[in-house]
Amino acid sequence: QVQLVESGGGLVQPGGSLRLSCVASKNIASINAMGWYRQAPGKQRELVATITSGGSVNYADSVKGRFTISRDTAKNTVYLQMNSLKSEDTGVYYCYANSRLIGYWGQGTQVTVSS
Repeated sequence: QVQLVESGGGLVQPGGSLRLSCVASKNIASINAMGWYRQAPGKQRELVATITSGGSVNYADSVKGRFTISRDTAKNTVYLQMNSLKSEDTGVYYCYANSRLIGYWGQGTQVTVSS
């Protein structure tokens, strides 16, 4: 079992920045992969970024160059630094963990980009 707790969402103006955090209930170094997904109103949940236990990262084309995923194994935390935010980045952001072929989700944190 892995519990995930996200934080850091909020309201930000276009062009602004936010940093999301996801704290896991177990040592993230032992988790195969973690990542962030998002779901906009009326749309399907989509991949934003992932990071493997080996440190490899992957990004959706729509966020490349603007978002950065990272982790702090001492704090069992994965971060998503989001810069140059656009209105289309609005949605609920979910933390995801794949541990031993089982997927776990956090409760989500709302990100709203609006002037």
